[in-house]
Amino acid sequence: MTAILERSFKVLEHLAGHPEGRALSALSAELEMPLSATHRLLSELVRCGYVRQDQSHGDYMLTIKLVSLGLSFLSNSGIVDIAQPLLDRLAARSGELVRLAVVDGDELTFVAKAQGATRGLRYDPDMGLSVNLSCSSAGHAWLSTMTDEQALQLVARQGFGQPEDFGPKAPTTVKALLAFLRAARKRGFSMISEVFAPAMTAMAAPVRSGNGAVIGVITIAGPMVRLTEERMLELGPVLLESAEELARASGASMHFKKRA
Repeated sequence: MTAILERSFKVLEHLAGHPEGRALSALSAELEMPLSATHRLLSELVRCGYVRQDQSHGDYMLTIKLVSLGLSFLSNSGIVDIAQPLLDRLAARSGELVRLAVVDGDELTFVAKAQGATRGLRYDPDMGLSVNLSCSSAGHAWLSTMTDEQALQLVARQGFGQPEDFGPKAPTTVKALLAFLRAARKRGFSMISEVFAPAMTAMAAPVRSGNGAVIGVITIAGPMVRLTEERMLELGPVLLESAEELARASGASMHFKKRA
């Protein structure tokens, strides 16, 4: 049963990255699963309403049911309700993309955003994906609240991101990552340039509950021609203020309250 569940989630996660759908043979090969087993899993997921098969091409794709579950959870938890006004305000003040990631076990996941860029380049990556800890400002901000040993344990489980998949300055060694974390601890927030993506910069601050536990991370991200190092340092106090304000408001969310 454990193997079946693990394979089912692998199929769902893989299809989430291919909204156009994938053929049975492609899924089988990409997930390194037997064709017959892949077909059985897909048939069950279709029966349960999480996957549908395109009638014209035969490709399999996710239905909206999984998205609906996630949105229903966020709505009932109150996370977005309390965070959105704060994110909107920070986006307006910074003129860049602002996002909130919440801590869920050993992972960070983006759940809300606000776009502050009204003209020129707009940075707007996918939402709802697990954050790469070694190559993101959100990951660095969260890891900076831990000991080096705890941070490296989490990164070891997830693995280092590679420059060809992220930015040319993505850290690929323990020494390089720890330099980012120590700088983040010193200033109170993380800063990266061409680490997550080429020509992009970002900064992030942890959000703590009343007992000091980190419950989320707020980020500001944009093109490096506009969000320069000087600009990020100027926005530092504003970002920290927003993180503190969200921390004070977190008691209104059942999701955050359980972590307080």
